[in-house]
Amino acid sequence: MAEIRCPHCGEVFQVDESGYTAIVQQVRDLEFNKELDERTKQIESSHKDAVRLAVMESENEQKDKLADKEKEIADLKAKLKAQETEKKLAITQAIADKDREIAEKEQEIISLSGKLENDHQKSKLNEKAIKESYEIRLKGKDEEIAFYKDLKAKQSTKMIGEDLERHCENEFNKLRATGFKNAYFEKDNDARSGSKGDYIFRDYSDEGTEYISIMFEMKNEMDETATKHKNADFFKELDKDRREKNCEYAVLVSMLEADNDLYNEGTVDVSYKYEKMYVIRPQFFIPMITLLRNAALNSMEYKNELARVRNQDIDITHFEDDLNEFKEKFGTNVKRAGEKFQNAIEEIDKTISHLQKVKESLLSSERNLTLADKKLEDLTVKKLTRKNPTMKAKFEELD
Repeated sequence: MAEIRCPHCGEVFQVDESGYTAIVQQVRDLEFNKELDERTKQIESSHKDAVRLAVMESENEQKDKLADKEKEIADLKAKLKAQETEKKLAITQAIADKDREIAEKEQEIISLSGKLENDHQKSKLNEKAIKESYEIRLKGKDEEIAFYKDLKAKQSTKMIGEDLERHCENEFNKLRATGFKNAYFEKDNDARSGSKGDYIFRDYSDEGTEYISIMFEMKNEMDETATKHKNADFFKELDKDRREKNCEYAVLVSMLEADNDLYNEGTVDVSYKYEKMYVIRPQFFIPMITLLRNAALNSMEYKNELARVRNQDIDITHFEDDLNEFKEKFGTNVKRAGEKFQNAIEEIDKTISHLQKVKESLLSSERNLTLADKKLEDLTVKKLTRKNPTMKAKFEELD
C-alpha cells in the first residue's frame, strides 16, 4: 500500500497500487494539461506578441511608406506649384512682351505717321523751294543762253576800229586783280621804228623776273569794206613788232575771214611761217594768255638755273640745249593745246541747244511736282505695308 499525504491538511491516505497509479496518472494528466495550458498560453502570447509586433512593424512600415508617399506628394505639389509659378511668370512675361511689342508697334505707327506728316510738310516745302530754285535756274539759264547767243553773235559781228581792242582790254581788266596781279598789259605807244603793235603783255614772278611776254595785234573791218583783208596780210608786220619790242610770242586777235573754218575752230599756230605766232578769235583771248603764261611758269626753273649758271661762269652749252629742247617741246604742246580749241564753237552751239532743252524740262516740272504731291497725299500705312508681309502681319496683330 502506498501513503499519500495531503498537502493542505496533512492527512495521510492509504491507496493501493491501482489507485496510486490512477492518482499519478491523474496528476500527470493534470500537470500535462496545466503545462499544456501554460504552453498554449505562452504560444498564444508569443503568437499575439508576434502578431502585435508584425502589426506594429507593418504599421511602422506603412507609416514609413505613407511618409514617403506624403513626401513624394509634397515634392510633387512643390513641383506643381513651382511649375504653376513658372507658368504664371511665363504668362506674365509673355503678356509683358506682347504689351511691349504692341507699344513698340504703336510707337512705330505714331513715328511712321509723324514721319509721313513730316515728309508731307517737307514735300510741300521742297516743292516750294524747288519751284523757287527752278525759277532762279530758269532765269540763270535764260541769262546763260543769252550769253552764249551773244558770244556766238560776237563771233560773226564785225567790231569796228577800237571796239575790238576795248573788248580785249575789258576782258583782261576783269581778271587783272585776281589772275594777273604782277602782269603788265598796256597799249604799245612806241612807234619809233615806224610801226607798233596794239598791246604788249608781260608777266613777272614775285621776285620781279619777267618770264612771259606777248605782242598782241587786234584786227577787224566793216562789212561794207570793199577790199577784204586776210589774216596773213598782217603776219610779217606783227613778227617785226614782236622782235623790235623783245616779246617772246606774237598773237593776232582777228575778226577777219569770218567764213574761214580754219580760224573759226580754235587757235591757229602759224609758227611754221613766223616763229611763235598764233591767230585766235576774241573769245580765246584770255584762254590764250593763260595757256602761254602757265606753260612759261613751268620753264621758270630752267631760266633761273640758267641765270645762276651764267653768273658763275659755268659752261652752259648742254643746259641751253636742254632749254632749247624744252622750248621746242613747249611749242609742240602749245600747238597741240591750240588744236583742242577747234571744238569750242561746236560746244557753244551744243550748249545752247542743251540749255534750251533744260529750259523746256524745267517749264514742265510743275506738272510733275503736282503729280508727286498728289501721290504723297494718297500715301497711307496700308499702301506702304501692302507689299511687305512682315509689317502687314504686325499691323493685323495690332488690329
